[in-house]
Amino acid sequence: MNHATPLLLLSGLMNDARIWNPLTTAIAAERTVHIAPTQLHDSVAGSARDATAAMPPGSFAVAGFSLGGYVAQEVCRQAGGRIAGLGLLDTGARADTEEAKQSRKRMIQAVDGAEGAGAATFDQIAQGFAARIVHTSRLQDGELLRLLFDMASTVGTKGFVRQQRAAMNRLDTRDLLPRLHVPAVVVCGREDQITPLILSQEMASLLPNAELVAVAEAGHMSLLEQPATVVAALVRWLRRVDAATARNVHRPASP
Repeated sequence: MNHATPLLLLSGLMNDARIWNPLTTAIAAERTVHIAPTQLHDSVAGSARDATAAMPPGSFAVAGFSLGGYVAQEVCRQAGGRIAGLGLLDTGARADTEEAKQSRKRMIQAVDGAEGAGAATFDQIAQGFAARIVHTSRLQDGELLRLLFDMASTVGTKGFVRQQRAAMNRLDTRDLLPRLHVPAVVVCGREDQITPLILSQEMASLLPNAELVAVAEAGHMSLLEQPATVVAALVRWLRRVDAATARNVHRPASP
């Protein structure tokens, strides 16, 4: 019988389920895994609600990448005692600054016009992201860049707009993290320009039981850029989650 803790995975901005392929290839045979989209709602709360509803009854672990990390933290807020572990990859706990909100609004305005013009502009934005989201050593990696662009195309203009609106209106979760007494892992590429390492260091310092993993020669897409390192960290985390869950299951009830 499979006693591994079920796992909820949440994808990032302009990503689909393929962002998690390195991990799911390694663990899918050992546990129930559900990958939830983040482009169907224009609020983090809506994505978190649907993602939680898709999980089987009982406790589960949750991990989110980038925008998915914001949703993962909201899942923890909504699901309370059901959370067995938290994984945060290349993300942060702070709400958007006013400058960041204005930048997102400009991108929304650029793509949210007439369908024909919007589609072309969205392609340009998706292609332009590459230089910011991968390490300089991967800028000539055609396979990786094609995957990133294809995932962005799958999310599409409307999905992208919903994701941006969700991100700009998210809550600051620094008050939540100290209350999450579960095994946690915080992963970040050392050269992440989107959510710099300092944000991951902050989250790890707030979480009571967290391992911080700074990934060398990786930008924002650490899971795809350095899959062996990131998957190893996530597998270590899941082993900790399973062990903690087993202890809780077998703990005698209080008299």
